[in-house]
Amino acid sequence: MIEAICKEIELRKNYLSNKTLDSIYFGGGTPSLLKVMDLERIFEAIHSVYAVRAGAEITLEANPDDINQQSLDDFRKTGVNRLSIGIQSFFDTDLQWMNRAHSAIEAQNSVKLAQDAGYDNITIDLIYGAPTTTDEMWRDNIDQALKLDVPHISAYCLTVEENTALHHFIAKNKTAPPQQQKAVAQFDTLMKKLNDNGFLHYEISNFAKPGYLAVHNSNYWKGSHYIGIGPSAHSYDGASRCWNISHNKKYIDALVDPDYKAETEYLSISMKYNEYIMTSVRTMWGIDSDIVMTFGKEIQSYFLSEIRFLIEKEMISPEAKSYKLTQKGKHFADQVAMDLFFME
Repeated sequence: MIEAICKEIELRKNYLSNKTLDSIYFGGGTPSLLKVMDLERIFEAIHSVYAVRAGAEITLEANPDDINQQSLDDFRKTGVNRLSIGIQSFFDTDLQWMNRAHSAIEAQNSVKLAQDAGYDNITIDLIYGAPTTTDEMWRDNIDQALKLDVPHISAYCLTVEENTALHHFIAKNKTAPPQQQKAVAQFDTLMKKLNDNGFLHYEISNFAKPGYLAVHNSNYWKGSHYIGIGPSAHSYDGASRCWNISHNKKYIDALVDPDYKAETEYLSISMKYNEYIMTSVRTMWGIDSDIVMTFGKEIQSYFLSEIRFLIEKEMISPEAKSYKLTQKGKHFADQVAMDLFFME
């Protein structure tokens, strides 16, 4: 796998037109299982074809049970300067229901170990809306995160995807389905408590103290170009989207071909507009009216017509040159985006 990843980096070295990298993100799987020599090989491949900005944000996703003094030292040797720790919850009942390998104690200790090792740029993931998570437990989860003084929190509502174990258990009445009303209340609690503690709600699921907004994620939501390497990885260069096969072995086998190319979809004007709406509406920066104008008069006219109804519904708040979700609209971000999509 490491060999295939390094080979893909070389094969696709021209994808970003030799742009300097502002961020590198190891995620989408369990990169904390990699040995230091594996990470070093990948970094060597990256630096051989790309210029990396001095002080670039380099994030690695890690499971709490993979974090120890040795692994933290190894991560730092490779240049990793930001950790994304998959906490999910500080309660064993939640973690057992989610089938997580770590315990609540390991969740707390992983953050403390990272801080003791010198990592100050840490983000943790939390999940709300789970059947096992009472409102009191959710408040305690947030309080625990605040007590640990992590500067960035990503919080996601539990969703049920088809063909997953959770979907199967709910269908068989082996577990209760998520309750939308509870999820809404817990999201409100999250927004208030973090706002009261100085966090910026800079994207629907992401909160950060000033100075700790994720560079990588912010660039994505602002429409910057990026390249994804490895199985299932997606890339975007402004004109097209492309993605790799999601099967590990098939991905490795495919990289044997020196002419390997990821699956590619070229974007029409309306698709670029929809892409912009989908990402920008979720952020604290909102939809820039000047950018909407660049997609042509037909799309601009459609946008102004639809946005008026969303303003009337108090989902969107108009500002000088932007349109942002209201507090009410934050509960319906996906629907708001769909309402603004332009279909040819």
